[in-house]
Order: sequence, then C-alpha cells, then structure tokens
Amino acid sequence: MKEDNCIFCKLANGDIPTNTIYEDEDFRVILDNSPATRGHALILPKQHYANLFEIEDGILEKAAGLAKKIVTHEKEVLGCDGFNVLQNNGEAAGQTVFHYHVHLIPRYADEKEIIDWDHKEFTDDELKKICSDMKM
Repeated sequence: MKEDNCIFCKLANGDIPTNTIYEDEDFRVILDNSPATRGHALILPKQHYANLFEIEDGILEKAAGLAKKIVTHEKEVLGCDGFNVLQNNGEAAGQTVFHYHVHLIPRYADEKEIIDWDHKEFTDDELKKICSDMKM
C-alpha cells in the first residue's frame, strides 16, 4: 500500500521524476539527489513500510539481493573501490524520511571517510552483561 503524503512512495512509484537505474515490480532504485559520493543510490520499495520493523520479510530479502546486484554492477561501471550499505531506523538513528530505504554509497580510495562514530570502550564484564542481556 502506498501512503499519499510520503515523498519516497511518490518517487518509488514514478509520480515524481527520478534518475532511475533499476526498476521491477517491487522496487525502484534511484540516484540520490543529495549524494555522498558519485553513484550514491537508494533502493526504494514501491509499497510503504516506515522502517525495518515494518517491512515484510520477503521484501526485505529481495532488497538484500537487489543491493548485491546493484553494488556489483556499480563497482564494474564506476570503478569504485568499495561500498557502504546503510539503512537507518528511527530518528535517533538518523532516519529523516520514514519510508524504508537502503543507501548504496560507492567508496573511492582517494575520498575521505564519510561515516564516522566515536568508538566506545566497555570492560569485559560490561560486554558479558550486554551479551547476556541480548542473547536470544
């Protein structure tokens, strides 16, 4: 189901013109209009899912396979040296458009790092506690 006031629903379904590099019945892959690097693309499902918690498992699996297909092609065509595959969930994680999407960001050896965070340090006991709490 599409959401009428979702910009990514409109982009994914062709209601707004895009620089589309791939399309099938479930997805449209477009070049990001505000790219981090040359070739930065977005995988957009045509149906609306706000985030990873809402997307159907089958569509999520297709998105992962599509990411592999697109980055493999882009690496050949653009000659990039690597890729960041990025997907944010929730405002605290940096999500600004609440329609599930995957960033495919080509990386070139001569460019500076674009994804950075402060590395935290935990004691062995803290790590064991975290691990214990998280075990499924």
